[in-house]
Order: sequence, then structure tokens, then C-alpha cells
Amino acid sequence: KPTPTPKPTPKPTPPPAPEVYETNALDYDLTGDGTGPEVRLGDSSWVWRRYGMSIADTNYARGITVRGDSSVTVDLNRPCTTYDAVVGVDDLNLTRGKVSFSVYADGVRLWHSRAVGAGDAAVPVHVDLTGRTTVRLVVEQRGHTFEQVAFADWAQSRFTCR
Repeated sequence: KPTPTPKPTPKPTPPPAPEVYETNALDYDLTGDGTGPEVRLGDSSWVWRRYGMSIADTNYARGITVRGDSSVTVDLNRPCTTYDAVVGVDDLNLTRGKVSFSVYADGVRLWHSRAVGAGDAAVPVHVDLTGRTTVRLVVEQRGHTFEQVAFADWAQSRFTCR
């Protein structure tokens, strides 16, 4: 009696390739019920979608610009692994004020910058979002009221998701 040929072990299906969502290209929604990351309108400050910005004389291709005191809420709507950006004060500012940047996920602050001002080099941001559902990008004024920063940049701002 011939020995049966063993069936080859099937190869596991590889995970889907990660998808990158540029923040300046995200859809806006009132409740965050889409299939990909979306800016939640009701809980977000004014956002300027940018294709070209400059921090400390360094140009960046894309990102978002916000006012000096702001908060932008993003509903992830799918499993995401990281948030990345470089942050700083936009070169359009005429004042010397300073701001700090923070990234919150599900209400917990996961990253915070030092105070940065006009002319300071951009600060890199890398945040692990594994298991998180909502991200809030926060900018807070630092210093004197009469030197408030008008524009703060989240350059090269993007979410990597599965």
C-alpha cells in the first residue's frame, strides 16, 4: 500500500500592507463614523490644510496649520499603529511667541514637546497608537499674551493604519 503524500502546510496569509493617511487629506465628519481616520468637526479647532509650509527655513510638502491655542480630534475608525509628524512655529509668524505641542490618544497624553518658537528647528513626533481609537493634537501658547503665535504647524503629519 503506497504511503499517502502529506499535504503541504498552507502559508499563512500575510497581513495587509499598512496604509498611510496624510492628516491634510483626511475627511471631516461630525461623529467619526467612517472607515478611515477623520477629523471630528464638533471637537476640533480651525484647521488649514497645507501643501507647502516652512518651519525655521525648512520646507515641508504637506501638513496642517492651526492657531496657537488649538485642538484637533481625529477618530481613527480602524486599527492604527503610529502617528508621525514634525512640529514647529510656521515661518509666516511675525511674533516671537512660543507654543508646546501634545498628542493625546483616548484621553491620555502620549507625547509632549518643549516650548518652541519662531525660528526654532522642527521637533520630530512619533507616537505608538496600537489599540487606540481617538487622537487629539493639541497646541498650547507659552509666554506672554502680547507675543502669541498665530500659526503652529503639524508638518508631514500622518497616521499609519492596517
